[in-house]
Parts: sequence; C-alpha cells; structure tokens
Amino acid sequence: MDHVEGRFGHVPVMATRMVELLTPALTRHHDDGTGATYLDGTLGAGGHTELVAKTFPGAAIIGIDRDENALELARDRLSAFGDRITFVHERYDAVAEALRQAGVESYDAALFDLGVSSMQLDQPERGFAYSVDAPLDMRMNPADDLTAADVLNTYSHGEIARILSEFGDERFAGKIASAIVRERETEPFTTSGRLVELLYRAIPAATRRTGGHPAKRTFQALRIEVNSELTSLRNALPAALDNLAVGGRLAIMSYQSLEDKIVKREFVARSTSTSPRGLPVDLPGTAPEFELITRGAERASDAEIEQNPRSASVRVRAVERIARRNP
Repeated sequence: MDHVEGRFGHVPVMATRMVELLTPALTRHHDDGTGATYLDGTLGAGGHTELVAKTFPGAAIIGIDRDENALELARDRLSAFGDRITFVHERYDAVAEALRQAGVESYDAALFDLGVSSMQLDQPERGFAYSVDAPLDMRMNPADDLTAADVLNTYSHGEIARILSEFGDERFAGKIASAIVRERETEPFTTSGRLVELLYRAIPAATRRTGGHPAKRTFQALRIEVNSELTSLRNALPAALDNLAVGGRLAIMSYQSLEDKIVKREFVARSTSTSPRGLPVDLPGTAPEFELITRGAERASDAEIEQNPRSASVRVRAVERIARRNP
C-alpha cells in the first residue's frame, strides 16, 4: 500500500513513491543517508518526513511550514528522531533561510507537497472546508493579516471575478462576484455557510448536478489568494533548484493545473539547453544543469486513490541536478 498511516490522522500521498524518487540522491554518500540532507518544504503533519527519517536513519532533515500548528504536531510526531531534524517556521519559498538555520549550504533531496493539507481541512475553525459552517479564514499561517472574509468584503467586483476565474477556473465568476458585492452591502461575510448558500443560488442547477460541489472552485480560488500560493510557488522553485546539490533531486506534488503548469514550465526550462538548435554540442555555459526524472506528471494508482481519495488529483514531477555552471 502506497501510503503511511498513523495516529496523527494524516495519510501522506504517494509516500512510498516519493521515497523511491529521492533514494538515489539520499544514498549517494552512504546507503543509510549519512552525509545527506533532506528538505521537506511543506512539512504539514510530517507523514512524508517520518517515512524518510525511518528509511534513511543517517540523513539530516529540515522541515519547513508556515503553519505553527502544523509544526507543533510534526514536532510531536517526529520527536523520536531527536536533533536530526531542524524545524523552520517559514513559507516554503524561504529555502535559503531554512538552510542557514540548519547550518548547511545546500541539500540533497527535497519534497514540496503543495496546497492545503488534510490536517488543515480537518480543522473546521480554519475555514478551508466548505462542508461545515465556519469562520471565513483560510490562512495557512494564522499570523498573516488577509483572510477570506477580507477578500469577499473589501475586493472590488472585478478583483473578485478575476480571482474566481483565474485561480478557480469558475465559469460563473462574474455572476458570483455580482452576488457577493450585492449581499455584502446588507451584511459583511463572516462564515462559510452563507457563502455556500450564495453559490448554490448563483450557479445554475444543471451545472450543480454535473460539476461537483458548487463551492469547490470558489473556495480553492479564495485559499490561493489569501495565501499567495502561486506567488510562493514561483519564488520557491528557483530558490529550491539553485540550492540543490549536484546529484540531488527535487520532487513536487501539485493538486491543480495552475500549480502543475508553473512546475512543468520551470523544470522544462532548467533541463533544456540554451544553445542554438542544431549545434552538435552545447556551447560553453549553455548545457542544462538539470534532468527530468519523471516522464510527464506521474499520478496515483487506482489502489491508492481508493484508499486515499485526496491522491486523485495529484501530479508529481521530479528533477535531478546533473551539473552546476561556473559563476
């Protein structure tokens, strides 16, 4: 079975496959991982890291998460591994800062498991889930200022429509934005239940019958906006690739097409020669520094999807650093 279960209520997606992808990088110094550093850029409840720590008892580990609640849970889950793990309270684009705190200059293997975690979805007060009535929060870092309620109550009609269309691929973005602006004049939005009721009214019945839950796309769009998720990803990829050691590997798990397109574009660009096409060899300084490890985006098996429905939308891409250009 391609997942790890535990008393922490978090089932990491494609855990065994992630270890397989990263093993060549983690064992390039020693079979037990000695001399290698593993970076979990989205630590969450620590499920993936727990498996890595058990599989490679010699590896040093850095765990990053912007959610202090997640870090506390991960510290509990991973307490048996002692001082092998450095916990860093930052967004995952703060790779250089995380390495500095751990006292290393580069790392050998990393995993970024993007999007909202199962743990966050299971905490109703966080406002990520549309299945329960809860405050419209959606902040991955509770210390951040912007909430989903702020977006709904202060953004213009055009800004709301753009977010719903761009981040949620919502066909009825303009209609929903109009309804939000109209209703907030009567009373500001504070809870998810009222927003869900509005979406049921705004989205035509025929679409509701065939397009999944009518709130799914709007809630995704709001979460991405509140947490600047795509900006974080665009900043994180260059930082993660630039700090990866030669022979190291980086794996990214994304759950919606916007994330996957950003990852694909960056990975392809970094693994492609910049020499003019048709030359028999690469010109000096133009050879690619990275090599694609996955062919396209890997998906979860039918067996895992049955056991862990969250894995149904995952797309996995991985690269290996094969060279470092001279500055």
